[in-house]
Amino acid sequence: MPIRRAKLDDIPILEKLLEDILLVHHEVRPDLFKASGKKFSHEELEALIPDDSKPIFVYENEAGQVLGHLFTIIEKHEGPTKPPHKTLFIDDLCVASEARGQKIGQQLYEFAHQYAKEIGCYNLTLHVWNANEAALRFYKNQGLQEQYTSMEEIL
Repeated sequence: MPIRRAKLDDIPILEKLLEDILLVHHEVRPDLFKASGKKFSHEELEALIPDDSKPIFVYENEAGQVLGHLFTIIEKHEGPTKPPHKTLFIDDLCVASEARGQKIGQQLYEFAHQYAKEIGCYNLTLHVWNANEAALRFYKNQGLQEQYTSMEEIL
Protein backbone atom coordinates (compact mmCIF):
# COMPACT_ATOMS: atom_id res chain seq x y z
CA MET A 1 0.00 0.00 0.00
CA PRO A 2 1.42 3.40 -0.92
CA ILE A 3 0.66 4.93 2.50
CA ARG A 4 3.51 5.93 4.76
CA ARG A 5 4.23 8.11 7.76
CA ALA A 6 4.68 11.77 6.80
CA LYS A 7 8.17 13.25 6.72
CA LEU A 8 9.37 16.82 7.14
CA ASP A 9 9.89 17.01 3.36
CA ASP A 10 6.12 16.54 2.95
CA ILE A 11 5.25 19.81 4.70
CA PRO A 12 4.71 21.88 1.51
CA ILE A 13 2.21 19.38 0.07
CA LEU A 14 0.54 18.95 3.49
CA GLU A 15 0.06 22.72 3.60
CA LYS A 16 -1.51 22.62 0.11
CA LEU A 17 -3.85 19.75 1.03
CA LEU A 18 -4.84 21.53 4.25
CA GLU A 19 -5.75 24.60 2.15
CA ASP A 20 -7.88 22.35 -0.10
CA ILE A 21 -9.81 20.90 2.84
CA LEU A 22 -10.26 24.35 4.37
CA LEU A 23 -11.92 25.48 1.15
CA VAL A 24 -14.29 22.49 1.29
CA HIS A 25 -15.18 23.41 4.88
CA HIS A 26 -15.63 27.05 3.87
CA GLU A 27 -18.01 26.05 1.08
CA VAL A 28 -20.27 24.10 3.47
CA ARG A 29 -19.93 26.43 6.49
CA PRO A 30 -18.72 29.89 5.41
CA ASP A 31 -19.98 31.21 8.74
CA LEU A 32 -17.37 29.11 10.57
CA PHE A 33 -14.49 28.71 8.09
CA LYS A 34 -12.54 31.31 6.13
CA ALA A 35 -11.77 30.75 2.45
CA SER A 36 -8.04 30.78 3.16
CA GLY A 37 -5.70 30.40 6.07
CA LYS A 38 -3.73 27.71 7.84
CA LYS A 39 -4.88 25.08 10.31
CA PHE A 40 -1.25 24.52 11.29
CA SER A 41 1.78 26.75 10.86
CA HIS A 42 4.93 25.34 9.26
CA GLU A 43 6.49 25.11 12.72
CA GLU A 44 3.45 23.29 14.13
CA LEU A 45 3.66 20.74 11.31
CA GLU A 46 7.37 20.27 12.04
CA ALA A 47 6.46 19.43 15.64
CA LEU A 48 3.48 17.22 14.72
CA ILE A 49 5.23 14.99 12.18
CA PRO A 50 7.43 13.13 14.70
CA ASP A 51 4.70 13.08 17.40
CA ASP A 52 3.72 9.42 17.90
CA SER A 53 0.51 10.41 19.69
CA LYS A 54 -0.67 12.33 16.60
CA PRO A 55 0.64 10.36 13.64
CA ILE A 56 0.27 11.83 10.17
CA PHE A 57 0.26 9.58 7.11
CA VAL A 58 0.40 10.36 3.41
CA TYR A 59 -0.67 8.55 0.26
CA GLU A 60 2.18 8.56 -2.27
CA ASN A 61 1.69 7.28 -5.81
CA GLU A 62 4.26 5.32 -7.82
CA ALA A 63 5.68 8.56 -9.24
CA GLY A 64 6.41 9.84 -5.71
CA GLN A 65 3.58 12.40 -5.65
CA VAL A 66 1.74 12.84 -2.36
CA LEU A 67 -1.95 12.85 -3.27
CA GLY A 68 -3.60 12.62 0.13
CA HIS A 69 -3.09 12.85 3.85
CA LEU A 70 -4.47 11.37 7.05
CA PHE A 71 -4.03 13.28 10.32
CA THR A 72 -4.83 11.12 13.36
CA ILE A 73 -4.84 11.47 17.13
CA ILE A 74 -4.52 8.55 19.52
CA GLU A 75 -6.86 9.31 22.42
CA LYS A 76 -6.79 7.49 25.75
CA HIS A 77 -10.03 7.47 27.72
CA GLU A 78 -10.53 6.58 31.33
CA GLY A 79 -12.83 7.80 34.02
CA PRO A 80 -15.06 6.84 36.90
CA THR A 81 -17.95 5.89 34.60
CA LYS A 82 -16.05 4.54 31.58
CA PRO A 83 -13.78 1.56 31.17
CA PRO A 84 -10.30 2.46 29.93
CA HIS A 85 -9.97 2.33 26.17
CA LYS A 86 -8.07 3.84 23.28
CA THR A 87 -9.58 5.60 20.24
CA LEU A 88 -8.03 6.54 16.92
CA PHE A 89 -9.55 9.89 15.96
CA ILE A 90 -9.26 10.93 12.31
CA ASP A 91 -8.60 14.65 12.57
CA ASP A 92 -8.28 15.21 8.83
CA LEU A 93 -8.50 13.05 5.71
CA CYS A 94 -7.93 14.80 2.40
CA VAL A 95 -7.34 13.77 -1.19
CA ALA A 96 -5.93 16.26 -3.70
CA SER A 97 -8.72 17.61 -5.88
CA GLU A 98 -7.03 16.37 -9.06
CA ALA A 99 -6.81 12.82 -7.65
CA ARG A 100 -10.38 12.40 -6.40
CA GLY A 101 -12.36 9.45 -7.72
CA GLN A 102 -9.34 7.11 -7.63
CA LYS A 103 -10.26 5.40 -4.32
CA ILE A 104 -7.39 7.13 -2.49
CA GLY A 105 -9.71 8.29 0.29
CA GLN A 106 -10.96 4.74 0.71
CA GLN A 107 -7.39 3.46 0.93
CA LEU A 108 -6.52 6.09 3.54
CA TYR A 109 -9.60 5.19 5.55
CA GLU A 110 -8.89 1.44 5.32
CA PHE A 111 -5.32 2.14 6.42
CA ALA A 112 -6.61 4.08 9.46
CA HIS A 113 -8.98 1.22 10.27
CA GLN A 114 -6.19 -1.37 10.15
CA TYR A 115 -3.76 0.89 12.03
CA ALA A 116 -6.33 1.41 14.80
CA LYS A 117 -6.69 -2.36 15.17
CA GLU A 118 -2.91 -2.87 15.19
CA ILE A 119 -2.37 -0.40 18.02
CA GLY A 120 -5.19 -1.86 20.10
CA CYS A 121 -7.88 0.78 19.69
CA TYR A 122 -11.45 0.06 20.74
CA ASN A 123 -12.88 2.37 18.07
CA LEU A 124 -12.19 4.78 15.26
CA THR A 125 -13.91 8.17 15.28
CA LEU A 126 -14.07 11.38 13.27
CA HIS A 127 -16.18 14.49 12.88
CA VAL A 128 -17.93 15.41 9.65
CA TRP A 129 -20.06 18.44 8.89
CA ASN A 130 -23.65 17.47 8.06
CA ALA A 131 -23.65 19.95 5.18
CA ASN A 132 -20.72 18.07 3.60
CA GLU A 133 -22.98 15.52 1.94
CA ALA A 134 -20.20 13.91 -0.12
CA ALA A 135 -18.13 13.25 2.99
CA LEU A 136 -21.15 11.91 4.87
CA ARG A 137 -21.88 9.48 2.02
CA PHE A 138 -18.23 8.45 1.85
CA TYR A 139 -17.95 7.68 5.56
CA LYS A 140 -21.28 5.84 5.69
CA ASN A 141 -20.09 3.75 2.74
CA GLN A 142 -17.01 2.87 4.79
CA GLY A 143 -19.29 1.45 7.50
CA LEU A 144 -19.27 4.31 9.98
CA GLN A 145 -22.42 5.22 11.85
CA GLU A 146 -23.39 8.20 13.94
CA GLN A 147 -21.95 8.08 17.46
CA TYR A 148 -23.78 11.12 18.82
CA THR A 149 -25.34 14.32 17.52
CA SER A 150 -23.99 17.76 18.28
CA MET A 151 -26.61 20.46 17.84
CA GLU A 152 -26.46 24.22 17.44
CA GLU A 153 -28.59 27.32 17.23
CA ILE A 154 -26.98 30.19 15.35
CA LEU A 155 -27.66 33.42 17.23
